[in-house]
Amino acid sequence: MAEQTPTPKKKAGAFDIRVVIAALIAIYGLVLTILGIIADPDEVAKADGLNINLWGGIAMLVFAALFVLWARLRPIAVPVDEHVREE
Repeated sequence: MAEQTPTPKKKAGAFDIRVVIAALIAIYGLVLTILGIIADPDEVAKADGLNINLWGGIAMLVFAALFVLWARLRPIAVPVDEHVREE
């Protein structure tokens, strides 16, 4: 019986779709958080006193951080093709 060598694997890293999604959500969350901080009190009063932009932005930033944490703790391993020719 021949022993099989394990296929070398490489982490997806920045190309992991979870990191891309987290970056987009973080950008939107940052914009909403800034808009919530500089919100006009009259606009906040329209939402029954709840600063929706601020809380929504903070929630999006937390969600993005959890996505990045997930991507770091459970990275996607991509098999490396050893037969790729360099041209």
